[in-house]
Amino acid sequence: MISRLTEQIRIKRAPVVVGLDPNLSFVPEVLLKDAEEKVRSYADNPLAVELLGGDLHLAAAGEAVWNFGREIIDSVADLVPAVKPQSAMYEQFGIPGIIAYQKLVRYAQQKGLIVIGDVKRGDIGSTSEAYARAHLGRIKIGEGMHKAFDEDFATVNPYLGSDGIEPFVKVCNEEDKGIFVLVKTSNPSSGEFQDVLLESGEHVYETVGKKVAQWGEASMDGDYSNVGAVVGATYPQQAETLRELMPHTFILAPGYGAQGASAKDLSVFFNKDGLGAIVNSSRGIIAAHTKERYSSYGAADFGGAARAAAIDMIEDLRSAITNL
Repeated sequence: MISRLTEQIRIKRAPVVVGLDPNLSFVPEVLLKDAEEKVRSYADNPLAVELLGGDLHLAAAGEAVWNFGREIIDSVADLVPAVKPQSAMYEQFGIPGIIAYQKLVRYAQQKGLIVIGDVKRGDIGSTSEAYARAHLGRIKIGEGMHKAFDEDFATVNPYLGSDGIEPFVKVCNEEDKGIFVLVKTSNPSSGEFQDVLLESGEHVYETVGKKVAQWGEASMDGDYSNVGAVVGATYPQQAETLRELMPHTFILAPGYGAQGASAKDLSVFFNKDGLGAIVNSSRGIIAAHTKERYSSYGAADFGGAARAAAIDMIEDLRSAITNL
């Protein structure tokens, strides 16, 4: 799967993934009103209401974020290689939100995009196996094998050790899928644990980075492994160290734009071939219509604003990254 991602990055010259993190404050009012009108038609159908979780207000929110995400995908699909829906932002709307998440995964793939499911799963034994099957693999039901969410990549939490990661690697090898393991995250408090200095003289994030490189040896796909790493764009110094520790690991770098990282900060994330990393922007693109720079588009053309913001990001990265 990582070879597919690198190929699309080369074709589009855009190491960019658009984060689909819907917040209702980003969703234009007209989408919410249209969704409310649609779900009212379900009110007299008890079975429909039950299938939607029993709350038509949540159903309207789910419908609205589905339509919002679909328009964003339509607006950027020819520009970027991938999108990254954040599952929690859909789960907050209950069953309708989960349905919207699943629909957007499939819709993005139909548009030729690679989907990174930002699910941050991680457990041990059969539980981790179940997460891996749910998001990357298949589940046997009767005589058939069935796919649930079927993302191309999933984000994974490594802090339960190899027991939590190896089931994902196994499914990656069976299904030609990939994972991105949390190593040094972009949030300000990540250092409370990840920056702790161990008796070995290494920081925790360095130890985790070495394990990611080790796990990745079992799932190589060309020059890079299907086992990638999440390293925040807000920490270029740590990223430079990790890039050396993980030469064949593809990095997912959140934190560009809204969290403060610049294209210049990101140059150390990439290898000399211009590959090795993909940079995420969520609010900076999907909520561009709320920003002064793109205010001329207005809420009605939120997709046009997202497209303009994506183009600006791509051009910014091209100016800072060698061989892109």
